[in-house]
Amino acid sequence: MTKTNPQLSKIRALLAKAEDPATTPQEAEVYFNKAAELMAKYGIEQAMLADADPELDRPGDRMIVIQGNYASDRIYLLGYITDALNCHGVTVAKSRGRTEVHLFGYESDLDRVELLFTSLLLQMFNGMRHGRPAYGESTVTYRKSWIAGFILTIYKRLQEIEARARQEAPATASGRSAELVVADRKTMVMARFNAAYPDARSNGRTANRRGTGFRSGEEAARRADLGQTRVGQQRKSITS
Repeated sequence: MTKTNPQLSKIRALLAKAEDPATTPQEAEVYFNKAAELMAKYGIEQAMLADADPELDRPGDRMIVIQGNYASDRIYLLGYITDALNCHGVTVAKSRGRTEVHLFGYESDLDRVELLFTSLLLQMFNGMRHGRPAYGESTVTYRKSWIAGFILTIYKRLQEIEARARQEAPATASGRSAELVVADRKTMVMARFNAAYPDARSNGRTANRRGTGFRSGEEAARRADLGQTRVGQQRKSITS
């Protein structure tokens, strides 16, 4: 991931504040509003600059290692973020306690995916542990539904923020809109993905909505700072 870009450094600092356990929900929402705006604008700026000079932002790929408990939920979170930020990925290897996910996208978007995934994992698990299941409900059921509410709401927020950034961006010197530029980038990413994994089939994203934690997870996701598959004989894409 890019380490020295001042815009990403500023976004990273805002995310760190949101991750702090001492941060109140109200404060986290303020950090989100600013960071989400910065992250979306950064992504569009890089795309528009590269439309004029492709050497400024090249398509690439990265391997993300998933480890720890709630592994499937971690993969779902990564998949939704990846899709919202114009990238694509596939689970390529899985062993005891370790899953490897291969991501494809433009370098600036891959930077954003990694940055956001790292932060949202921490925010998600911090929030989940504070919740309390209803009487007679298992902790696992509650937490799974909480995570589902969090991930699905995060995805909707990211889609809205990204769409707004594209709409507000000025056209390139040649008159190309941000919508067209981003669409062309998505086509390129999918072409590279399909060339690497021609047999990969879509793995429809699912999330467990059962349990009383779903609404609490939704509420936590609305406050979250965004920095505004199974392995077998046939690999499955983690984004559709």
